[in-house]
Amino acid sequence: MSKRILIVDDAAFMRMMIKDILSKNGFEVVGEAADGVQAVEKYAELKPDLVTMDITMPEMDGIEALKKIKEKDPSATIIMCSAMGQQAMVIDAIQAGAKDFIVKPFQADRVIEAISKAIG
Repeated sequence: MSKRILIVDDAAFMRMMIKDILSKNGFEVVGEAADGVQAVEKYAELKPDLVTMDITMPEMDGIEALKKIKEKDPSATIIMCSAMGQQAMVIDAIQAGAKDFIVKPFQADRVIEAISKAIG
């Protein structure tokens, strides 16, 4: 049974990159969201096994979306995606319940390692 993943990033290019890495490694991408508001809605609708969540997005940032998803589903598995230099935000996200984080630009092996560890 392949793991169902929701990808959240405001950049379509980044979503495409992650989707490509995941698909090639046997994961099923069940949905995509471009901001935190969509992420919360899609999570409730799709109930994915894992979410990859960008930190910096319009409407609602990834940390706020993480908190809202965790309020509704404390067992949600979320991995944050951050750009270099966002250490403070990554720490906030981990404290808010994120399982791990991956740094952009994505390295396929690191993405798979983080996801496998989080849902393994």
